[in-house]
Amino acid sequence: MSRIGLGFDAHPFEPGRRLRLGGLEWDFDRGLSGHSDGDALLHAVSDALLGAAGAGTLGERFSDADPANAGKDSAEMLALCAREVAAAGYRIGNIDAVVIGQEPRLAPRREELTRRIASILEVDPARVSVRGTSSNGLGFPGRGDGLAAMAVVLLEEPHSGRPV
Repeated sequence: MSRIGLGFDAHPFEPGRRLRLGGLEWDFDRGLSGHSDGDALLHAVSDALLGAAGAGTLGERFSDADPANAGKDSAEMLALCAREVAAAGYRIGNIDAVVIGQEPRLAPRREELTRRIASILEVDPARVSVRGTSSNGLGFPGRGDGLAAMAVVLLEEPHSGRPV
């Protein structure tokens, strides 16, 4: 059986913070606001994984009401979610993710983003697709006020050898 999950996250920019996106540091004048490191891309992938497995949400595991999660590395959160999904008997078929915003431009670091996410998830980079798009000036991402990210994940149960 295959299961599909959809994840979404959005954060406004905050002056004085480092930008973390896709588990990478970016040379940019603002970071993303958030209780953790604000990595909207990894948050969207995490929620998609959990959703596909029927395992709740990222917010349930890493509440912003818990001071222990302040500044938490989103790569650590994603790795924990991936281990939980694997322990439930699923393997990642593929991930497709998109970051929505005017800047920074993802294209120059797209391969690096793909490799980083694949590394966190311990999967072949061929199973991960990441890209960016603008919103043509519409909404908060179009005004340059922040970024949004969406991710779709396909999970597969390992073949048992039994007929379905």
